[in-house]
Amino acid sequence: MAVANGLPDEKYQLITRNLQEVLGEEKLKQVLQERELKVYWGTATTGKPHVAYFVPMSKIADFLKAGCEVTILFADLHAYLDNMKAPWELLELRVKYYEQVIKAMLESIGVPLEKLKFVKGTDYQLSREYTLDVYRLSSMVTEHDAKKAGAEVVKQVEHPLLSGLLYPGLQALDEEYLKVDAQFGGVDQRKIFTLAEKYLPSLGYAKRAHLMNPMVPGLTGAKMSSSEEESKIDLLDSKEDVKKKLKKAFCEPGNIQNNGVLSFVKYVVLPLRQEFCIKRDAKWGGDKVYTVFEEVEKDFAAEMIHPGDLKASVEVALNELLEPVRKKFESPELRKLTNSAYPSASKTRKGAGGGGGGAGDDELAPSRLDIRVGKIVSVEKHPDADSLYLEKIDVGEPEPRTVVSGLVAYVSQEELQDRTVLVLCNLKPQKMRGIESQAMLLCASIEGEPRRVEPLDPPEGSSPGERVFVEGYETGKPDDKLNPKKKVWEKLQVDLKISDECVAQWKDKQLMTKLGQITCKTLKGGNIS
Repeated sequence: MAVANGLPDEKYQLITRNLQEVLGEEKLKQVLQERELKVYWGTATTGKPHVAYFVPMSKIADFLKAGCEVTILFADLHAYLDNMKAPWELLELRVKYYEQVIKAMLESIGVPLEKLKFVKGTDYQLSREYTLDVYRLSSMVTEHDAKKAGAEVVKQVEHPLLSGLLYPGLQALDEEYLKVDAQFGGVDQRKIFTLAEKYLPSLGYAKRAHLMNPMVPGLTGAKMSSSEEESKIDLLDSKEDVKKKLKKAFCEPGNIQNNGVLSFVKYVVLPLRQEFCIKRDAKWGGDKVYTVFEEVEKDFAAEMIHPGDLKASVEVALNELLEPVRKKFESPELRKLTNSAYPSASKTRKGAGGGGGGAGDDELAPSRLDIRVGKIVSVEKHPDADSLYLEKIDVGEPEPRTVVSGLVAYVSQEELQDRTVLVLCNLKPQKMRGIESQAMLLCASIEGEPRRVEPLDPPEGSSPGERVFVEGYETGKPDDKLNPKKKVWEKLQVDLKISDECVAQWKDKQLMTKLGQITCKTLKGGNIS
């Protein structure tokens, strides 16, 4: 569909197809009546891009077909501000990796690179003018608005760093400094977009339009995470790895909800190829070519397409997209860049200060945490602090451990007595009002007025001392004691969350015992600490 020289209405339809929401439709239409639209898409250079990046890439292809001037921003400063998910010393290398891999993806789908503009955030975000605008903006935006704006994008923690609060404002300013008419992103960025619309006019800058993709399920689950190797298909994965990971994908017969395999057909294959072929044995009807997604969806819902055939057909289409990327990265130069930008976690050293146990201090694996099922034997008020409980908790050792917790305001003594809980056992003991706390009782919490806290619940039938592990990290050995100077617990805790199904997770992987998953009763979306 080449409409670069077409009518404004045709361009608008192509620009907005498959989007979940558009803010500022009239502005877009007005610009298209006068000239070509200027759009930017930004990506924070943190984890390695995976196949889900083909979703925004296919929209960028639409923008270019519609004659738009497109800027791709490699947001290196944003990557650092987002709870330091990208170490400063690796930012330059990761920007280079992102640039090479995204260019390879765009070439794979036939996008001419000469029509694109690539910009690195720190090329202009450290300028005097931009910095002054950051200060001007910070004098207008409240802490509440900044935290709310970044809630679905910036990693949320109980005690947020100032850097995470700055992030949404910088993204808003990028619209002015990149001189665009519209910003493109996922619908998870909607609150940042509305913050930009609210505050840019206060600085004397124009309000931009915003184009939002839906949150598309990953091929291997509800969400594809850059940081979880088993939850994503990497752009450099071999054909064998693609087959193996697709086999694990959620694709229930007839179920079209949260089906990442179907979504990939809708948002990537059909927009890019204009057709999708289901390959199957002649006895099941033979191959069938689709040009409209609704027909694919209807046939799958009616179980006329088998999940195995759908996966096998997506595997063919996906490997066609990935092959040019793989070939480009076979060069020694790009292999070296990949290894330098994302050094292997296996390059570890023995931990200092008694923190050994098989995991190096630089490897942030959740298996380093000694989390066990515990049973509260007794609970009483702290003799010197009305706001603290003293709990004696059986964690499978000869003697119960003393735990000092602040649950007084949230859970009664009666509720805690004999309760089965989760306990972190390898923190360095510390005195709290004169009494040594020998472990930490893990709870789910949600900030607000009032704050809400609930102890985590192991599966029914769990026994004191049973180990709690994260899916995929079953075999790692916990540190004897976590080195407090290395802040291992603090760094891992950032990614401990409660899902919308009240299941405890670390980076979208479930916390488990041998009997099943760890849950809480009501605190959906809460933090774990």
